[in-house]
Amino acid sequence: MRIAVEGCMHGDLDNVYATLLQLQEVENIKIDLLLCCGDFQAVRNEKDLESLNAPLKYRSMNSFWKYYSGEKVAPFPTIFIGGNHEASNYLWELYYGGWAAPQIYFLGFAGVIKFGNIRIGGLSGIYKSHDYNRGHYEKLPYNQRDIRSIYHVREYDVHKLLEVEEPIDIFLSHDWPVGITDCGNLKALLRQKPFFEQEIQEGTLGSRPAAELLAKLRPSYWFSAHLHCKFAALVQHEKDGPSTKFLALDKCLPGRKFLQVIEIESGPGPHELQFDEEWLAITRKYNAVLPLTIRRANYSDVHLDTEQCHQFVRNKLQTRGSKPFEFVQTAPCYNPSHPVANGVFHGFYKNPQTEALLQFLELAYLLNKMPESREPAAGSFDYESEDIPIDDVDVDDIKQVDSEDA
Repeated sequence: MRIAVEGCMHGDLDNVYATLLQLQEVENIKIDLLLCCGDFQAVRNEKDLESLNAPLKYRSMNSFWKYYSGEKVAPFPTIFIGGNHEASNYLWELYYGGWAAPQIYFLGFAGVIKFGNIRIGGLSGIYKSHDYNRGHYEKLPYNQRDIRSIYHVREYDVHKLLEVEEPIDIFLSHDWPVGITDCGNLKALLRQKPFFEQEIQEGTLGSRPAAELLAKLRPSYWFSAHLHCKFAALVQHEKDGPSTKFLALDKCLPGRKFLQVIEIESGPGPHELQFDEEWLAITRKYNAVLPLTIRRANYSDVHLDTEQCHQFVRNKLQTRGSKPFEFVQTAPCYNPSHPVANGVFHGFYKNPQTEALLQFLELAYLLNKMPESREPAAGSFDYESEDIPIDDVDVDDIKQVDSEDA
């Protein structure tokens, strides 16, 4: 199986797909799957731009809306995770994962999916320590604090991934696992990005939860983006034991190293997306404690047995089949001739894919519950005092910048 991997998409689907189609023709090969490591920007209409944390100069419709509307169809099955520049309102609709457009699948805030017999896991967002142990308290319409915190990785989602026991072939994260620079050509990296040196020395370049997942899951491949450069590393987990090939890629721009094609052993096909039994069992087990307030998940309230969850999901999949539920449009699609009026908030869209998945797992739909306690209590914390960077620049615009701005 040939899998193309792309760094930061930034909504430029047309150019990425065109590049891969040309590569297929020139090299006389067939690409089976495209993976994107975040900043995908699944923007359906102009209102979605209001939930995209990016400077005004980067807030443009780009080309995803053409695939959402059906004007175009992705030439390859595409799987992506979220980064820190996303239409977060749309991704929240698909918190558990689902088709963001035909042929284009969002892996969820955390998730595992199968493509043929290849298991692909992923973690969306970036790590910020001040939000890590909080729940998903943000609510629409996002204020200036929520639009930045909504994509910060939460312990609850990492906890579920740490429950995975069966082997993972490929894992995706937007930011790099902290310490990964020790396993590659650090000198070459610093020649390219000298302002990384201080963060590397301080042990703050990258994600600590991602490093924890890397050590636990030990996937064959790990792909990242975020820092807008190409960097390869080999992680040897133990002497003569398994290793992980790590690769970070750039963003989609001319002359930049934003694409890589790998070959991975797989079954003869057909290569189709399928639900992963173990991941659905983990989802069923922990959904009742999905934290939708400032407070972290209370795992003492988890009462479902792991093996019973596995058996429940196995029986369900045998009856229904393992194909994900079909794509359904929710929000209006962008129309260049009739732009959406500014200032109109369309509210939270209840995505039928999410509803169908939860009904399949016999779980309650919690995502649009907006209790008063979901908003952090007054005085509970002060974002300004935490010196949170404002994401108003691109990493390539200045020489030194907090990694949240990438």
